[in-house]
Amino acid sequence: MTKKRFTLIQLLVHLVGWIPLAALAFDLFTDNLTANPIQAIEKRTGYTALAFLALSLACTPLAFLGWKALAQRRKALGNYGFLYAALHVSVFIAVDYGFNLESILRDVGSKQYIIIGATAFILLIPLAATSFQYWMKRLGKNWKRLHRLVYLIAPLVVLHFFMARKGNILNLTGDIFQPLLFAVIIGVLLLLRLGPVKAGITRLRTRLLHPAK
Repeated sequence: MTKKRFTLIQLLVHLVGWIPLAALAFDLFTDNLTANPIQAIEKRTGYTALAFLALSLACTPLAFLGWKALAQRRKALGNYGFLYAALHVSVFIAVDYGFNLESILRDVGSKQYIIIGATAFILLIPLAATSFQYWMKRLGKNWKRLHRLVYLIAPLVVLHFFMARKGNILNLTGDIFQPLLFAVIIGVLLLLRLGPVKAGITRLRTRLLHPAK
């Protein structure tokens, strides 16, 4: 029985997955998290969660373009996204609000982005829980149907990010730039999944790889 070796792309994915947490822990223990460390942790974990969600969405289009090895890392990237989302929510509930449900519910009315973020996280839980091979076999075709929820979750997370920044949409600098950038990236990645777009890319790739003689 041969041992299964890790590929370079696997090692890189896991290395990239843990670097943000290691950097956050280092900054925490060296007192380098700004004057408001709780807010800094919430921002960084939320931003990292969205970044990994975008990377997981990018795997399929890149595989479609020929980078097949990355498609196998989609679940790992998605799980890292869930890890940082869970840290983001945990810090918000346990540290920022001290498990004070009454205060959280009171702020929901004036901060709608909390509802949007909570909805996205709740929808993300079954995806993370069923990301293992056992559930892929157990659920069969329903596994793919369930994981298509990511196409709804990703825009919700971007909207949560946008509303949490409280930026002016006419101001493309400062707080509003990053949410708009992620909106464009997520929008393009979702657009690439549409049938006509995929067909067009297939035709273009065929012409480039097999030009007419």
